[in-house]
Amino acid sequence: MPVLPLIRLAAFLQWFVAFGFGVFCIPAIRNLLNGEDIPLVMGFPAYGRGPFERVGIPTSVPLLVGFLLVCVLEAAASYLLWGGQKSGAILSLVLVPIGAIFWWGFALPIPPLLAAVWTVLILLNWQAFI
Repeated sequence: MPVLPLIRLAAFLQWFVAFGFGVFCIPAIRNLLNGEDIPLVMGFPAYGRGPFERVGIPTSVPLLVGFLLVCVLEAAASYLLWGGQKSGAILSLVLVPIGAIFWWGFALPIPPLLAAVWTVLILLNWQAFI
């Protein structure tokens, strides 16, 4: 059965979030390892000064590595999803609440919106995976 265009759209949205936010983890981790402050991206702090810090969880290398791992898994899920694999759909849905913790903690407004869209697209087209 051919992969539905809406499933491919869901895969693209997830990849966009995974790559777009994961790539900035690397310089942030590097800066923290060098004893520097987190970098600014388009004038905003990359993964800092958000709700995590307000509740006493400082931006740290382990926290950023955890977020990078989630981004890598989201990229893998989007790859599987692009190919119409049910495992990609399941992994995508499992990662949403895990990613949501980081999106909230780092005050990232775009990923939750896109995650809502890709989740709806996956669920509405679930029969395509069966």
